[in-house]
Amino acid sequence: MTPVKIWGYLSLALLASSACVVSAQPTTTPVGEVKGSGWEHTPTTLAATVQQADLVIPAAATGGAMFVGKFRDAPAIKPAKVPVVLFLHGSSGLGLKAIGEWQQWLAAQGIASAAPDSFALPDHVAYKSPISKAEYERIHALRASEIAPMLAALKALPWVDGTRIVLAGTSEGSVPVARYRGTDFAARMLFAWSCEPNYFVVEPQNAFEPSKPVLNVISATDPFFSPSNAWLGNAAAKGHCADALKDVKRASIALIPGAPHTLLNLPGVRDITSGFLKATLSTQP
Repeated sequence: MTPVKIWGYLSLALLASSACVVSAQPTTTPVGEVKGSGWEHTPTTLAATVQQADLVIPAAATGGAMFVGKFRDAPAIKPAKVPVVLFLHGSSGLGLKAIGEWQQWLAAQGIASAAPDSFALPDHVAYKSPISKAEYERIHALRASEIAPMLAALKALPWVDGTRIVLAGTSEGSVPVARYRGTDFAARMLFAWSCEPNYFVVEPQNAFEPSKPVLNVISATDPFFSPSNAWLGNAAAKGHCADALKDVKRASIALIPGAPHTLLNLPGVRDITSGFLKATLSTQP
């Protein structure tokens, strides 16, 4: 699979992959469920999302072995100025094995990463879709609040290149990435989110910067956000972020046929991500 390398305008690639076949989607709307009472962070729990963040530091920054651990346990190392991906996990949290594997893959390319732990909030809300749009919006606000403290903590580290921090997320974590209204990040990457009106949002509220690169990767048959979902709630949906990114000068979209919802570590997706990051950050593996 060839990484997307068309950077002057919006590029849409439909790519073959080695992903498993996705089972047929239900034709009726399932019954949703919400558990937990934790809907909003306090200053204390926001600090905990940072301290409990999964941090991976490449050998280029440690001067020795790759560091894999929690932010609170980060070693004192000499400044090396490496790029960093600030990554927002999906609704299942950092327990998803794929996230740690992806972070270590990034580190092998000389890119550090930090994934704040939203579940540092006691009795963190959990859900089975679909639930009400109002409830989803409360969750999106919760996740959006986690960006600023993690960013501030990263910028305070002497080995972090503050000009090369990328904001990324998957599924639920991609919504605040798309909505972020600051100018702090060199680029954005959205996995498994379509940036469109559907059951998951009241309105998409996308806030992309026209001059900053964006990568959107999603399954062509995503079980939640593609037109293959019978209860998507938008008959005109395309299942990707093309409309939202039409004014972004360096936007790339990859649709992966037959891929599952969590697709970070598919070989073709890694190829695409690597190509995007190299072009954006001028890094070398």
